[in-house]
Amino acid sequence: MKKAYLQLHLAVWLAGFTGVLGRLIELNEGWLVWYRVGLTALAFWVWRLFLPKSTPLHWKQILPIMAVGVVATLHWLTFYASIKYANVSIALVCFSSIGFFTALFEPLILKTRFRWVEVGLGLLTLLGIYLVFYFDVEYKTGMILGMISALLGSLFPIWNRFFLQQVSAKTLLSWQQTGGFIFLSCILPFYLPYSDRGTTIPSWADWGWILVLVGGCSVWAFQLSAAALKKLSAFTVNLSYNLEPIYGIALAFLLFQEDHFLHTGFFYGAGLILLALFLHAWPLLRKRNP
Repeated sequence: MKKAYLQLHLAVWLAGFTGVLGRLIELNEGWLVWYRVGLTALAFWVWRLFLPKSTPLHWKQILPIMAVGVVATLHWLTFYASIKYANVSIALVCFSSIGFFTALFEPLILKTRFRWVEVGLGLLTLLGIYLVFYFDVEYKTGMILGMISALLGSLFPIWNRFFLQQVSAKTLLSWQQTGGFIFLSCILPFYLPYSDRGTTIPSWADWGWILVLVGGCSVWAFQLSAAALKKLSAFTVNLSYNLEPIYGIALAFLLFQEDHFLHTGFFYGAGLILLALFLHAWPLLRKRNP
């Protein structure tokens, strides 16, 4: 269990860095995600060539896995769009509502009972986001996109927990990234005319950051998160991902001085989100250290 927590929090730190990369990479969010899922899928398929051959999947197994990859791709698309329309800090704070959405969807999807304490902690996170929204209304579009991203982001770890009981993490992620890449390739010509922010052709600097995003924040982070999901609940994983805003915001403050553009309500909201994380972690820590 200790190893699972270490894997989870390293994955969270890497996830927090993705927000900064979304700001550093000047590509339009559609192209950014297209390169990310395409290169990540390629990396996983090449990696699998050097592994022992596993039992081939039936198409009835492959299609649902690829469909979850579409949900994941839409999550990243709205997340990076949130950064483009607002900033890293706003997008990451909105992402923290993933705990609330997970507390609602996990019992419905996995047919388990509702844990009302977890719903309450998720509502506390939403209150923190409301404070940010109240004081920073100029970022309304970015915040709405960030909330949609959190909703979508709460779904695929729940489904992945189910799929990981049947297939390996590498097989799962290979097909999911492929499904997302195919889907985005089909919709990109229709999406781009409605999204005019950012460039469309990567610069040399963009290519460097894209490789960091794919290698560190996608391939490695996905492996760590998938390994943690085998031991931990989807809610614990998603609520721990509330640390992602803290890591990402700290980096955004350091690199981009975003704290100069945020109102007091942002810090009140971030404080409530930290409180929700602590209240969830406290009984777990007491259980491990009687």
